[in-house]
Amino acid sequence: MLVEDLMTREVESCRPEDSLAEAAAVMWRRDCGAVPVLGVEGDVAGMITDRDICMALATRRAYAADVSVGEVMARDVVTCTPEDDAREALEVMRGRQLRRLPVVDSRGRLAGILSLADVLRRTRKGGGRRHVGRGEALETLKAVMHPHAAHGGDREPAPGGDAEPAADAAESPAAGSAPAGDSRPTVQEP
Repeated sequence: MLVEDLMTREVESCRPEDSLAEAAAVMWRRDCGAVPVLGVEGDVAGMITDRDICMALATRRAYAADVSVGEVMARDVVTCTPEDDAREALEVMRGRQLRRLPVVDSRGRLAGILSLADVLRRTRKGGGRRHVGRGEALETLKAVMHPHAAHGGDREPAPGGDAEPAADAAESPAAGSAPAGDSRPTVQEP
């Protein structure tokens, strides 16, 4: 099974010069926990997660509109291509504890994203050549969820830490407003 058989194709992105408020608004609209950051040429320059935003704002005591994505994003981004074998992509996710991989075309431009949620939705009992097995998907999930502290004690949180995978979603309410009964916090500018 190839990455292109599993990946989400419609992915919204942001730029390093965008504010954390703008990145959070993308996450709200798309109901996701991470957004690829694109460089000038459309290449993947980084990734920003909801955790990155929370940690940056909590440790800096700053407003989301006053901090740029480029200050917080993870720059050491691992990618895959649509033609890569999905099992090899899972190995990378396990080894690096990543919940998602940006998918790039032959020019290095964003073509989609492969998340653990994408993989888990399409697993089959026993796997086989054309499917990812449930056991393999579960092993990846366990490896990704393994606490970082178990790998060497307490350490400073690194930018680009992964957050909960989310399915691609239809448009959600605009930043600053939430539907009745929605307990998620709203994104507000100062």
